[in-house]
Amino acid sequence: MSELINNREYRQEILKEVIRELHTGKTVDEVKAKFGKAIEGVSPSEISAMEQELVKEGLPIEEIQNLCDVHAAVFKGSIEEIHHPEEVPGHPIHTLRQENDAIQKHILENINPKLEAFIKEDSPDNINSLIEDINLLWDIDKHYSRKENLIFPYLEKYNITAPPKVMWGVDDEIRALLKEIKLLLKDYRGNKDEVVEKIKHATKQIEEMIFKEESILFPMALETLTEDEWIEIYDESDEIGYAIISPDTEWKLKRVDVDRKEKNNSLKDGYVRFETGILSSEEINQIFNAIPGDMTFIDKDDIVKYFSQDENRIFPRTKAVIGRSVQNCHPPASVHVVEKLLADFKSGKKDSEDFWIKMGDLYVLIRYFAIRDENGEYLGTLEFTQDIAPIRAIEGEKRLLSD
Repeated sequence: MSELINNREYRQEILKEVIRELHTGKTVDEVKAKFGKAIEGVSPSEISAMEQELVKEGLPIEEIQNLCDVHAAVFKGSIEEIHHPEEVPGHPIHTLRQENDAIQKHILENINPKLEAFIKEDSPDNINSLIEDINLLWDIDKHYSRKENLIFPYLEKYNITAPPKVMWGVDDEIRALLKEIKLLLKDYRGNKDEVVEKIKHATKQIEEMIFKEESILFPMALETLTEDEWIEIYDESDEIGYAIISPDTEWKLKRVDVDRKEKNNSLKDGYVRFETGILSSEEINQIFNAIPGDMTFIDKDDIVKYFSQDENRIFPRTKAVIGRSVQNCHPPASVHVVEKLLADFKSGKKDSEDFWIKMGDLYVLIRYFAIRDENGEYLGTLEFTQDIAPIRAIEGEKRLLSD
């Protein structure tokens, strides 16, 4: 562990050196070799985490923007991507990539030729044609808005804030450039060189942002967000809209029909008979919800079958989780922990596991129990989460009813 910490501190120092060198006027090409050596073998999210630490130390976002340029340049040359973007049609990342392809194609096949025609002759026809293509390129605002308003909030939930802030700043620069270009063309006064320079600068910025999204943002988001979070992003995408193209395929998720999968023969007329009594389905539901803690149960096939709905849940759940593999309910980076825990339960190596973490004023105890039948066969896993801060604070005795 100390070796890992020291290695991380070493990398942090190298990144600071790179930033200082950029600040003194060195170019991206001059510093990218040093940057590449510092981050060799490191995933995009780990690099972004290091950049985030620099922001916490007080480094201005503008300096991180310069570092982001080096980050992207190194990815172009020497770092092999280890997280491939989602390839399922309809997935938000798949759609964003399709949009990027359409945007690049529009720049290459429409804007660039029209710009060349405008350079040769700034006639009204060439100006109007260029205006039409710039107006279509303005569709990129929807692409950026989905990224900023749907993906960035989830990254920030995982304390990944520096890359979103940097990218949002560049997105706004691109928006401002496109607005300025539209005004220059609509009120054209013979300032051809200015128009050409602005358009070339805007398209270069757009192409660089596309690369940064696909080599940094998308792998980092895929590594961090859970499938439930991608579902929410997908569900809200239509409201914002799409750039140039729209997804032609609905994102179809593989889910298990829990009701059909499990037919409980003991359930009759709304009652369940237990060894020690009988309860109605309404009584069972309210009893579980009254227990002071969050419960989630997954069956022997790792499918989420149930969660309680205490109004003070510590970790929110949505009904969309029912019928899904529990592995898809966790960020990819932590799935190996889930699988190791389940393997120990299924093999009989363990019957329980506890974790405890501090969350602000909460002191959260997270407990996992292997559920087995009377013969010891594994039936599933129960997760029970509780804020134990009030319990830890108990002192003395209480023998009387509260007022």
